[in-house]
Amino acid sequence: MTAQNIRIPAAAVESTADTRLHNQKRFWVILSLLTVYIVWGTTYLASHIALESFPPYLLMGTRFITAGTILFALLLATGTKLPTRRQWRNAAIIGTFILVGGTGSVALAQGAISSGLAATLVATVPLWTLIFNLFWKKIPSRTDWIGVGLGISGVALLTQEGNLQANPLGVLIILFAAANWAFGSVLSSHLDMPKGIMMNAAQMMCAGVVFFIVSALRGEAMLHTPTSSTLLALTYLITFGSLAAMSAYVYLLNNVSALLATSYTFVNPAIALMLGSVLAGEKLTGSAFVALPLILLGVGFVAYRRSSAAKPTPQANHYN
Repeated sequence: MTAQNIRIPAAAVESTADTRLHNQKRFWVILSLLTVYIVWGTTYLASHIALESFPPYLLMGTRFITAGTILFALLLATGTKLPTRRQWRNAAIIGTFILVGGTGSVALAQGAISSGLAATLVATVPLWTLIFNLFWKKIPSRTDWIGVGLGISGVALLTQEGNLQANPLGVLIILFAAANWAFGSVLSSHLDMPKGIMMNAAQMMCAGVVFFIVSALRGEAMLHTPTSSTLLALTYLITFGSLAAMSAYVYLLNNVSALLATSYTFVNPAIALMLGSVLAGEKLTGSAFVALPLILLGVGFVAYRRSSAAKPTPQANHYN
């Protein structure tokens, strides 16, 4: 029998191709998770620095309209299909919930509370996600509740680190922000959204317009001439916080559950804490060494449950 007569079964070829695609998807999911875990753990500090010169909604409008326009232009240059009118409308809705109601409210609250507490309270996003999923009759499993419970418990322990004082209004604004982000993330999987990374560009551009409208209604004005540090912080927010991390987050929303996608909120306070230890010389106490393993265990529960049991969302193949 010659080599030409040897036939590889079609099933074996398909199995190999499926394995390759699965491994590729796993790689991009892990890379995207690491991106939102690390980058968004640093944007609280960057926002705090930028807010020394910019009022909150003007800052976020500048951030997202710039990042969205850059990304949109790059996509057009590569021949990416434009969103439909319905997709633009849906992108505006989701961008308003996630970016204006979520990120914008966090920036507003940072004028009253510490960045550490802001990152800590945002960790309630996965809990809100579980609640909002009930609207679409998605009943969380026991593993989901255990994972969220462990993550929030770990974050609660982190409040013992440093000065996490706040006023009640600031706390309510952050909780409002967390609820908006979670609802927008869950709702996005039930709407006809722009495909692939165009979803990110459209959301940021639409949200940027809304930010500028709200900024004008609030009568915001520059606090003083931007310094080199505030401009550097704004540049970081545009490039890493928006172009890189937001694109990674949109990829996660399209390929994994909203609960796993929002698990970054467990990790961000720990990243912020470690940055304080490295850059500001803050010392970690015993509570941190208990909290960090709890957070990682909580994320592990969520990731294991979803990777083994969750079905793909309707948008699961947008990036394939």
